[in-house]
Amino acid sequence: MTRKIKGILFDLGDTLIDFAHVSMSALFKQGAQLGYKYLQEIGKDLPGFRTFHYRQLWAIRWNYIKAHVTGREFNSMDVMSHFAEKYGYQLTDEENLELAWRFYTPLSKATILVPGAVETLETLTNQGLEIGLVSNTFLPKSVLDRHLDLVSLGDLIPTRIYSSDVIHRKPHPKIFELALKKIGLQAENTMFVGNSLKPDIAGPQRAGMITVLRDLTGRGKKSRIKPDHILTDITELPQIVAQYE
Repeated sequence: MTRKIKGILFDLGDTLIDFAHVSMSALFKQGAQLGYKYLQEIGKDLPGFRTFHYRQLWAIRWNYIKAHVTGREFNSMDVMSHFAEKYGYQLTDEENLELAWRFYTPLSKATILVPGAVETLETLTNQGLEIGLVSNTFLPKSVLDRHLDLVSLGDLIPTRIYSSDVIHRKPHPKIFELALKKIGLQAENTMFVGNSLKPDIAGPQRAGMITVLRDLTGRGKKSRIKPDHILTDITELPQIVAQYE
């Protein structure tokens, strides 16, 4: 093969970090409880917890649906700032970020680092490859960066693009253009690894990248969207990259 791989962009959720099959509504409620307690601790005047919880929940759900329809991401920080204004209190940037982390904490504890992810990224980095991340998320950058640090991935992924920062969601071509520009590579020399067919395979292929699907269910062989490679174990990735040397 004539194309040489110089860098790899990864999806995050269910590619490098597995999200346990739990009730997202239950996790959001737990996060709301932690957030509510934090706001009380810093002296904010709040409505009852039920009102606080359900209004934020439905605001997130509505914005989430709208983002999927329009392809334009929102940032949960904006939702929280809206509620702060509505209920007559103000938060500093640090307080707002801490509140976002409190909401996210239950979900972070329900996740599992994909076995072999750290070792694989270390191997690829030692081979001289540039490593980056492109994730669809409404969470603020600082929250996900904090999670990556906690699971020993932060130092291994120097380039990170979150849809909450750049507005566009995968598979929109703009988010891939931004990622390639930031990592400093051409699409033809870049591989994209993810677990979702349309955002992580169809989108990067249209951008000109080589694609790898992390497929634990066999759907990649049945879909009309055909990844260039399929793996079930992330530790197989260096062997795939070696085919392009």
